[in-house]
Amino acid sequence: MTMALKWVSVTGTTMAGQCGRVPSSSLGVATMVKQCATSGDFGVLVGGNGGNFPSFLPKEVEKIKDPFARNLAKRIERLPVQIESSEKCIMSSCVKPLKQSEINPVVLLHCFDSSCLEWRRTYPLLEEAGLEAWAIDVLGWGFSDLERLPQCNVASKRYHLYQLWKSYIGRPIVLVGPSLGASVAIDFAVNHPEAVEKLVLINASVYSEGTGDLAKLPKPVAYAGVGRLHCLLPWWNEATISFMNSGGYNVISHIKQVNQKVLIICSEGDKIISHKQAVRLHSELPDAKLVQLPGGGHLPHVDKPYSVAKFIIDFCQGGAC
Repeated sequence: MTMALKWVSVTGTTMAGQCGRVPSSSLGVATMVKQCATSGDFGVLVGGNGGNFPSFLPKEVEKIKDPFARNLAKRIERLPVQIESSEKCIMSSCVKPLKQSEINPVVLLHCFDSSCLEWRRTYPLLEEAGLEAWAIDVLGWGFSDLERLPQCNVASKRYHLYQLWKSYIGRPIVLVGPSLGASVAIDFAVNHPEAVEKLVLINASVYSEGTGDLAKLPKPVAYAGVGRLHCLLPWWNEATISFMNSGGYNVISHIKQVNQKVLIICSEGDKIISHKQAVRLHSELPDAKLVQLPGGGHLPHVDKPYSVAKFIIDFCQGGAC
């Protein structure tokens, strides 16, 4: 069987070419890769070679029947990203766009203890509409190489996302956060406003303090084995415990500090986050629009991809949704 990955020898130019643009950060890709090389993380793992799955995915990926999940899984790559304000890097998993758009990129986060595969049904629609879409695995979840087990607390997740943005994107983004991903998005937007043009919050879980209510959030296990795939990586348990022990997200005090335009998407059929919470969030954000999605559950980007894609596309292109 042909290997699903290429181990690409990296220089600043080569790596930028693999990522679709030359990073604009002051650190610079060449410098970052030199730093990463000291810990052995030297190269870019490129998925999808020959239509096969990346070899770093658990072998159980072969058993997944969902064609959307299979197609997106074949595009997952690992890129070196600096972590923890040090010279260390981890190989971070994501799906990156095939081309650059004239409008600012969309960065798709995921729910608690999930992965970029959450976007398997909506991502192709965004791409088809011409958006430059990144589906990123939040540090501690997804398919990144966490063998050295970095800290997976809120500050570490934020720093990791910032370094990924700084090294590979370098333009203001439309940051999309479903469920707990909305807390990740708000935390990032308030701490790095220069990186975020707009926010899209989907069935936002933002009014829980710490990790006490996370058990109530749905595990995406029900979706044909896709939701549990990342749980099969050997470091998954320790990374999750690291986050839970850190205290989790508490962004209640940050909400009124969000200066970006925000689109709030609320599903009629969400049994986890109430419409009342969405209305409260709308009232507390300085510049927000609330739209209600008929039907759909807590993960409408899985259940109602066409509706969610349309909302995101219109918002990105400056429409009124």
